Amino acid sequence: MISLTLVLVIMTALVSYQAFSRDRMMNELAFHPASIREFGQWHRFITNGFIHADWGHLIINMVVLFQFGEFVERFFINEVFVSETAGRIAFLVFYLSAIVAACIPSYLRHRNNYAYAAVGASGATSALVFAYVIINPWQMFLFPPLPAVLFGVFYLFYSSYMDRRGTDNIGHNQHFWGAVYGAAFIVISLAAVRPELFELLLIRYQQIPFLSE
Repeated sequence: MISLTLVLVIMTALVSYQAFSRDRMMNELAFHPASIREFGQWHRFITNGFIHADWGHLIINMVVLFQFGEFVERFFINEVFVSETAGRIAFLVFYLSAIVAACIPSYLRHRNNYAYAAVGASGATSALVFAYVIINPWQMFLFPPLPAVLFGVFYLFYSSYMDRRGTDNIGHNQHFWGAVYGAAFIVISLAAVRPELFELLLIRYQQIPFLSE
């Protein structure tokens, strides 16, 4: 059976492709806090995650979505719920809620700023990356060559720093809060549904590879 991750990649790619040449569609689906506040267009909290600024933006997010989404989806199915249906539903709830959660701080900050708008699945993909980080804290990342947990610390610091600088058009604030949400979702899910796995995870954090050798 086709994975939900692949369905999300295909759906996002198709919607983004259509929006590239349709300015009205792009404007109606983008995350625009002022429109949400003034006109109650709450759909923008979700729809912004299915459109992207350009091909580069789309490809990067879809590569990350596929790579880490496949892992997290299998983790929900095989480890947390041990049920394909329940695992798939949990994964879908996780992904969609991550899009929303990553946008909330930006909404509170920019709800009176008519010039601010954002698009892209970066908040949700950050959540997927940090779900992986929480589950595999000592797995090495190829770039940068760091254990996952140290990469996570660096990523949060970098996102917070760049958000405060505000010198580019990247939604670092959404990256930061998406990552925080992803980590929190996994920890809470394990503690609530599979406490024995949560305890094993805590033990895993204490088993630092380069100190135990």
